[in-house]
Amino acid sequence: MSWDCAAIQSGFCFTPDSSLQTPPMLGKEQILGINLIQDPVHGYIPFCSAEAGEPGEVSERDLIDSPWVQRLRQIHQLQTAWWIFPSAEHSRFQHVLGVMHLASRMIEKLYPSLCDAGRKLGEAVPSLPCVEAMMRIAALLHDVGHGPFGHFFDEHFLKRFSIPAPDGKSSVTMTHETLGAEIIRRKLGDMIRKVRRTPNGRLVDGEILDPDQIAWLIVRPNEMADRQADRPRWLHLLRALFCGLYTVDNMDFVLRDAFMSGYSSHSFDIDRLILYSFFTEKGLTIHQRGVAALTRFITVRAELFRVVYYHRTVRAIDLALKEAFRQSGDLMFPGNPLERLDDYLYFTDWSLLVDVVRWNESDDPRKQDIAPLWRDIVFRKTTWHLVIERTILFQVGAKEQSSVFSNEAILETAIRCELPEHYRNIDIRIDIPRHAQRPGAHLPSANLNFLYDPASEQVRRLEEEELFRDIPQSYRICRIYASEETVNTPAMKMALVNAFDRLTSQGRPADDATNM
Repeated sequence: MSWDCAAIQSGFCFTPDSSLQTPPMLGKEQILGINLIQDPVHGYIPFCSAEAGEPGEVSERDLIDSPWVQRLRQIHQLQTAWWIFPSAEHSRFQHVLGVMHLASRMIEKLYPSLCDAGRKLGEAVPSLPCVEAMMRIAALLHDVGHGPFGHFFDEHFLKRFSIPAPDGKSSVTMTHETLGAEIIRRKLGDMIRKVRRTPNGRLVDGEILDPDQIAWLIVRPNEMADRQADRPRWLHLLRALFCGLYTVDNMDFVLRDAFMSGYSSHSFDIDRLILYSFFTEKGLTIHQRGVAALTRFITVRAELFRVVYYHRTVRAIDLALKEAFRQSGDLMFPGNPLERLDDYLYFTDWSLLVDVVRWNESDDPRKQDIAPLWRDIVFRKTTWHLVIERTILFQVGAKEQSSVFSNEAILETAIRCELPEHYRNIDIRIDIPRHAQRPGAHLPSANLNFLYDPASEQVRRLEEEELFRDIPQSYRICRIYASEETVNTPAMKMALVNAFDRLTSQGRPADDATNM
């Protein structure tokens, strides 16, 4: 039997997750050291309490109760979509607890195959409690760098700044991940080193969690930075659980956001997806029997982006928010968050929205000027209204970056050129949100997931599987927004619709001039 089959068999010791119905089975010695959270998505989520710990030990509850994690209660999981979906008021705090729980489920299933891959790579893998603790803490802290409005804040504030790369010579763009990694190193590292337990066991004597490894796990792969970082191969394998195609992060947010928004109470088969996953020397690998569950997950995630995250009114609010950030970014937070972490700790959705709604009472003329825009946002008054929407699919190999649909300014210019001359000065906004259904082959994140083919007993690239190969690489939802007056003027609206359809080939194509 080949090593692939052995890895599968060693990893297929599977018991359905009983935590969905009942608490985990605990002995009387464990009860004092374990607390439970009752979660609407995962059922009972166990975590280690401060009781029954050794002197000087830091428990998982200590980390959960730390200001940096509690701060996530004040940041919505759905950055602006909660204004549209009334039941989706959940926070990043609930999400990270769910991700922590999934980290345990994945490691319980994957640890035997991780050790098997490690042996073949000539590396010793730390103990199961050590790997589980590392993954649980990385999961708990993976969103610790988020600011108000989540990913929107990355794009419209954080990216103005950079963070020194590990080599000390270059730098990387600031995102919530790179900023969160620094928060882990600078603010939470001392606590992390003192964690000794998970709900399933204690670290082996002499094992100490490394905050730098945890910080590295949560950051999207960067080819240059990764080349300069000396990391064990088993750690690279584990990174797929945060940065790959299906991760402890995106599996939780798909389940949670689908449930909380009302989209679906059981959006994909997570049990089957976990069951058929294992590590090989190449990376996180899925058995061919699990590919249907994986494609279902990818499809549901894409639909969530289309229906919830990129909902037309959500994006209309984002257009107003984009203008508010452009005019008042320096008034919201004074400078580089990395240089003012003590201030950043208290900078959340709650603090920002409470501040801006009172700017009309400020003595600062700039705050007074921008106050009406912020009040409209807070009280959900949308300036921009949808005129037309089209979805553009990009298959593997398509030159998306050279497409007119990859740049808002270029697309707006093209639309105006298609308009009748007397309408070319209409006030419009272009919105082209993008969802990558799977990473491009040339990207570092593309080398994290693989397929096991039982017929040939070989591990192959996922792209070689027919179901997966048919999934588009990405799509863009291309929209034109205009004022209420424009939308309600039929001639102006139809001019915009016809111009846009000519660009997207939805309208009647132009014929050739001759029979050439």
